[in-house]
Amino acid sequence: MNATSPEAAPGRIVLLTTSHRVAPGLLSWPAWQALHAADRVLCADGAHPQLPYLREAGIAVDEAAPTAEQLIDACGGGRTVVVVATGEGEPALTDGLARLAGSGRVSMPDLELLPASYDLPGARLLDLVQVMDRIRVECPWSSQQTHKGLAKYGIEEAYELVEAIEDGDRDELREELGDVLLQVVFHARIAEEDPESPFSIDDVAGGIVTKLIHRHPHVFGDETATTPEEVKEHWLRTKATEKQRESVTDGVPLGQPGLALAAKLASRVRTAGLEVPLPTGDGLGYELLAMAVRAEAAGVDPEAALRVAARTYRDAVRAAEGVSPQ
Repeated sequence: MNATSPEAAPGRIVLLTTSHRVAPGLLSWPAWQALHAADRVLCADGAHPQLPYLREAGIAVDEAAPTAEQLIDACGGGRTVVVVATGEGEPALTDGLARLAGSGRVSMPDLELLPASYDLPGARLLDLVQVMDRIRVECPWSSQQTHKGLAKYGIEEAYELVEAIEDGDRDELREELGDVLLQVVFHARIAEEDPESPFSIDDVAGGIVTKLIHRHPHVFGDETATTPEEVKEHWLRTKATEKQRESVTDGVPLGQPGLALAAKLASRVRTAGLEVPLPTGDGLGYELLAMAVRAEAAGVDPEAALRVAARTYRDAVRAAEGVSPQ
């Protein structure tokens, strides 16, 4: 068998992709190697953010958008052509190459997809921040919102998240988590505009990162914890040190639903090892308080238990009306 002559060698096409969520110029080592070794580097977008950095590194980039046929011709003689992909990923070019490869009539060069930079976990959060920035500036409704005006939506979204969890609907859970996340990003964006004490989403994230590290000394420090109870003990101890609270009841939001409030207070009392007799009095409220405390001691969330019973009651009402259950 005769060896293929250099003139007939099909060559190599490298499609170089980058992520706009990574700073331009921060490319992988294989990407730099491919760029420096290429016979030709092409890019259809003359404003591509990577181009100034490539040229600074001594790489000549031709601003060109060849067809699939032209690109194959450019690889003739065993040459390597690197295509720096635009944000859309060059679908027309890749579709054309696929069509030619499927025809069986063309001697195809080697094809390689080379990610020069790629998203790390959480990278789409950067997109959310950018979208929120634009909406805050350009949307007539969003630009007028305040923390107080949005407060009710935070409560609604939290309840919808709980409902998705209890329903076990994975698609709904993903959507509701996004809605809750939107509330966080929205409030943080509004907070940037405060004239006296502004803060950003980075400040919010930085604060919770610091808190998590400090309250998990068994993960990030020298403490040990082998049971959930020991973890909770670490958490409460460090939290008490941080907040310097006078009472175990400090920090318990009194505006939450009554059963949840009663259970939270009972949990604080039990965890602290206090012996506090339940108040007595006339009225249903004291009976509900006692029931909520008993539920918490038994490891039952009284709010969740009541919601399950209420849903059963709702289904019974719909059945009595001749309406199909939801």
